[in-house]
Amino acid sequence: MLEELVKLDTELFIYLNGLGTQTWDAFWMFYTTKFNWIPFYAFLLFLFYKRLSLKMFLFTLLVIVLMITFTDQITNLFKKVLVMRLRPCYNTEINDIIRLVKSSCGGKYGYFSGHASNSMSVAIFTSLMLRSKYKYLPYIMVVWAIIMGYSRIYVGVHYPLDVLSGMLFGILSGFIFYKLFNYLQYRFERN
Repeated sequence: MLEELVKLDTELFIYLNGLGTQTWDAFWMFYTTKFNWIPFYAFLLFLFYKRLSLKMFLFTLLVIVLMITFTDQITNLFKKVLVMRLRPCYNTEINDIIRLVKSSCGGKYGYFSGHASNSMSVAIFTSLMLRSKYKYLPYIMVVWAIIMGYSRIYVGVHYPLDVLSGMLFGILSGFIFYKLFNYLQYRFERN
C-alpha cells in the first residue's frame, strides 16, 4: 500500500512539475523565495499592530516566532531523522526527466515541506487572529499558502505528498499556537 502511494505521488509530481514552462519559471522562483515575502510579512505585522495594544503585539510576535521555530524544527525532525525521503531531484530514477528550476536542490531529504508547513501555519494563525476585523483575509492567506506549496512542486524540490503533509502539519501548528496564544492572553490579562 505504501509503495503504491509513493508511486502515485511520484507520478503526480512528474505530471505537475512537467506542466512548467520557462515563461513561468521566474514567477515561481520569485514566489517560492522566502525573502521576497518580507514586505507581505511586514504588512501582516502592521495589521496585528493596528488590532492589538503594544504589549499584546509584542506578545503576538513572540508567539509567532515560537510557532515558526516549532514548525520548522518538527519539519526538520521528519526530514532528517524520522522519514528521510529523498527529494525528487536526488531520486536517480526520475531526476533526469524532471524540471529543476532552482539552481540547487536543497537538503537531501524533503518529507515534509518546510515552506508548506511554515506558510500554512502563518496563514492559519493570522486568519484566526484577524478574521473578525478582516473578513476576506483568511481566504487570501490560505490561497497564498496553497500556492506556496505548489511552488515547491513546480521548482522541482518536493513531491505533492511532501507539500500536502506540510500543509496539514501547518494547519495543526497554526491552530495549536492560536489556542496557546488565547490561553496565555487570558492568563496574562487576569494578572
